[in-house]
Amino acid sequence: MERSYIFLLATTSLGGLASPALAQTAEPAISSDESHVIIVQARRRDEDVQDVPAVIDTVTSEDVAKLNLRDFKDVQALVPGLQLSSESNGVGGSAKLRGVNFDVNASGFNSTVEFYMNDAPITAGIVLQQMFDVGQIEVQRGPQGTLRGRASPSGAITVTTRKPDLFSIGGAVDMTANDIGTINTKAALNLPIIEGIAAIRIAGVWDENEGDRVRPITTQYGGRDPFGRTKAGRVSGLIQPTDWLKFEGVYQRMERNAVGYDQVASFSEVNPDAPPSPVYIDTSDRLSTQVQPRSIRQLYNIYNWRGEASLAGQILIYQGQHYTQHVRSHTTSDQAAIFPGANVFQDTDSHAKSTSHEVRLQNETRLFGALDYVVGFFDQKNDSPTSLIQRTPVRLPSTLGGGLATIAETPILRSGGSHEQSFFGNLTVHIGDATEISGGVRHISYTSDSDLSVSGRAVSNDRQDAKKWIYSASVKHNFTPDLMIYASTGSSWRPGINAVGDFNIFPSALEESFLNLPAETSRSYEAGIKSTMMDGRLRANLTAYHQKFNNYPYRTPNSVYYVNTVADRSASGQITGFRQELASFNFVGAVPVTVNGVEGDLSFDVSERWNLGITASYSLGKIKNGVIPCNDLNGDGIPDMTTRAPTLAELQAAVGANNLSSCQVSQRAAFQSPFSATLQSEYRVPVSGKLDGYLRGLVSFNGKSQTDPTSPWDDVKAYALVNLYAGIRDPQERWEVSLFAKNLLETDRALTRTNPLFTSYRQLGFGGIQNGRPVLTGPTAAVATSTYTGVTMTPPREFGINVRYAFGSR
Repeated sequence: MERSYIFLLATTSLGGLASPALAQTAEPAISSDESHVIIVQARRRDEDVQDVPAVIDTVTSEDVAKLNLRDFKDVQALVPGLQLSSESNGVGGSAKLRGVNFDVNASGFNSTVEFYMNDAPITAGIVLQQMFDVGQIEVQRGPQGTLRGRASPSGAITVTTRKPDLFSIGGAVDMTANDIGTINTKAALNLPIIEGIAAIRIAGVWDENEGDRVRPITTQYGGRDPFGRTKAGRVSGLIQPTDWLKFEGVYQRMERNAVGYDQVASFSEVNPDAPPSPVYIDTSDRLSTQVQPRSIRQLYNIYNWRGEASLAGQILIYQGQHYTQHVRSHTTSDQAAIFPGANVFQDTDSHAKSTSHEVRLQNETRLFGALDYVVGFFDQKNDSPTSLIQRTPVRLPSTLGGGLATIAETPILRSGGSHEQSFFGNLTVHIGDATEISGGVRHISYTSDSDLSVSGRAVSNDRQDAKKWIYSASVKHNFTPDLMIYASTGSSWRPGINAVGDFNIFPSALEESFLNLPAETSRSYEAGIKSTMMDGRLRANLTAYHQKFNNYPYRTPNSVYYVNTVADRSASGQITGFRQELASFNFVGAVPVTVNGVEGDLSFDVSERWNLGITASYSLGKIKNGVIPCNDLNGDGIPDMTTRAPTLAELQAAVGANNLSSCQVSQRAAFQSPFSATLQSEYRVPVSGKLDGYLRGLVSFNGKSQTDPTSPWDDVKAYALVNLYAGIRDPQERWEVSLFAKNLLETDRALTRTNPLFTSYRQLGFGGIQNGRPVLTGPTAAVATSTYTGVTMTPPREFGINVRYAFGSR
């Protein structure tokens, strides 16, 4: 780490020596609306964000650089109400927005918020990694689908990478080092091949870090420090032989290797009645009882291509993409750490691939001075076979020491895919210069198949064949060029899901109902106002919305205990019988949900040197008399406050042939805080004609949250994360050096907390001594409950330095 600081400081010195050669440019006065325009592609054409009748949050390439956003999940700090997360097993990721959740393990490819890279749909698991050479990110809230890609009920996140410049050579280097083990280097180079006709752009990132810095309480079994390394590269090409014809192509490869530990805290930290832990662990300690880390290897390849042809004021666009992801993970099944050092791990090997095509026709020049249209066809195929080995420990009798006798392995295979085709169209009618009416429809044809086999035995197969229409409509009116009101409505649809994680060979009808769910539908209504004042220096927007879901897939945040039937196998692999044991899974219930919310933002350029902005979101989603899977051992129909895992006998007595319990509830539908807000500000001061200084601040506030409404142990108090940046730069922004502090006040909050961890195992019986040797009887199901719970928490405080240098077209 010391070497990295020396290297960056040396680079800083070189940047300072080079500064006299740069031209002197005075800071432009802020006096026109044009200096504040942010162009977005929310409606598939370039528009000022203030003219679009929808809520759109933008993160520009300048924001990424100035706020040192290295991980894509950092974007949530700028977009209140948005929560981004990656699964600990590395298989996928998710985005949560507008009062509802999304869990990749429950809904797979069918997101509540869809992701797009260069106009093509892509899985969140790929996007939520390192971020480099980004042009712009747009977060559009509300139902989507009549203009872009796939239907999604809560929003869309579009990521546009920087495109080659046909005329100028250029490039940039961005280097960051901090005091908690991170070294991040990003670079890009633009090369015109045939000036004005063809160019390529090469970009990449190398990042090494210590993840969440959670460490094991002991290194007795060779545990190592957490570590992550990401290497990625991208090659982009652009050919434009004439003004009316253009071709683009992108290839990106990303490889990530990581080892880490699941963080725990003593249950007595939040429950004084809980038994004491052998070693007390506070949330702020960032410790784990795992003695061996989980390991993840991810490999992504993305091929993205595009063609555009313009004729007579119309433009025909074809957008294609193919991507593959290969994820291998090694994660513990011994949550209670009963068998330290043993290979009680689950090995997962997931191969996913997706191919999409979209052809659309739209106008470049407004028809008859009053009409804008988009019509198109979309096709996407997804395939995600996954194999895993689930390991169950078999324990010796206590009279023989209670050690590990052997480990039973269960092979599991999940296969299947989906195919979606749709036709869509949108028409906007401009009535004079002040009023606009827009409407669109999409017809979706969706088919999917999913098969699950356990120990070579088919457990379930799910087939879907659905057709559905969705729509959108909006009206807006400009009272003045700087004051607009709008109202919109829209519907959405997601296919029924097949939740993966319950590998019971003989599931009950109730159990099946929480695994294979019907399709979800929703309707949304929204009204808002957008205003620009003081010659563009002040912008204020406010929106209110109401959305209602039917058959929303609500996945329980804490595991539900169920009776699991597994197969006994001989040494040759043949099934010799079946037995029951205790297991847990985050089952999913199809429930009605109503969401009400308000979103607003205010930005103000106080002077030529000082600007500030605030964005806030309040969104409350509630389940209305929905039936969900639950832990209900006393049979009162109310979810239990779980303090320990039940025995198999206790669970069997409570659930009977259903294998698990269900409860009817009216509660929150999302786990994040209903209210969140972001405050940004920057003050600039000219040091000389060749040097500017600045001070930036970013405050992200999250209100209190219940997390799991059925658990009193995981409530989160309100908290704020404060980031501070100070530095110097060239007035032309060709180089910049900044010092930063993230989570400056070292705010420690447990963001999630599980029920007490437990390990299911098989216990051999002791049949006495015969001929001087112990006789063992057949195994019975057993469970051990830990005094610890699993937790996640706010990121650690970090101090760092960032150096950037750019030249030419950048």
